[in-house]
Amino acid sequence: MSSFGFSWIGALYLIALFVPNILWARNKPESYDKLASHEAPWMVWCERIGEVLTCTCAAIFAETNPHAPIDVWTSWLVFSVSCMFLYLASWRIYFTSTEKLEAMYAPVMGIPVPLASLPVAAFLLLGIYGHAWPLVAATVILGIGHIGIHVCHAKELGLSLR
Repeated sequence: MSSFGFSWIGALYLIALFVPNILWARNKPESYDKLASHEAPWMVWCERIGEVLTCTCAAIFAETNPHAPIDVWTSWLVFSVSCMFLYLASWRIYFTSTEKLEAMYAPVMGIPVPLASLPVAAFLLLGIYGHAWPLVAATVILGIGHIGIHVCHAKELGLSLR
């Protein structure tokens, strides 16, 4: 069972999540709002509830901080951090692309909708590493909505998920 306390790695993940999203929100692709108007309401609800729960859980479970001794669970943290770095690399690809809307959903290294799937994977793996099961549950809810919405957007644009 996870105990409450400040998670500095959770806070770093949230900063890595919010900074590019704030930059994106200040300059959204032209046709994004049209895509967003077609989102399934139940997916939007899952996304919003998952966002609040994931952000809260990421910050309040101290077991997600790296801890000694290094054991088999540490691999979950390594994979989680790798997902977050790939997520940031995907944003770099997006921000340097000329086709912004398509770049949002283009696979990176075979990972479909990386700007949606990678942060979800990072938080999910972080929760597993820290045995923070509420974070895992919150991330599953987030993933259903967030990844689902982005897959629908990609399909609506006629983009391949591979």
